[in-house]
Amino acid sequence: MSEKNELLEEFEELATRQKNLTLNYFLMLLLIISFTAVLIFPKIYITQQIYFKSRDIAKLKNEYDTLKEENKIISASVEEIKFKNQILDTLF
Repeated sequence: MSEKNELLEEFEELATRQKNLTLNYFLMLLLIISFTAVLIFPKIYITQQIYFKSRDIAKLKNEYDTLKEENKIISASVEEIKFKNQILDTLF
């Protein structure tokens, strides 16, 4: 019976020692979390900036393509008007 009590006392002693968190443990944990945040947050920020820039670039490219098509249509209209003008000028 005394062996059981000794084992139980040793176990309780170990269990109570592990439950007590020291200030050094807390500071080390805080340091690790801070270091991880310092490494991760710039990556998140850069990734987010790249996403927004690529979205802006895609929007500008769509506008550019639209303006190119409008330019083709307007150029065709100008050529048509020039052609009509040349024909009408030669008739009169």
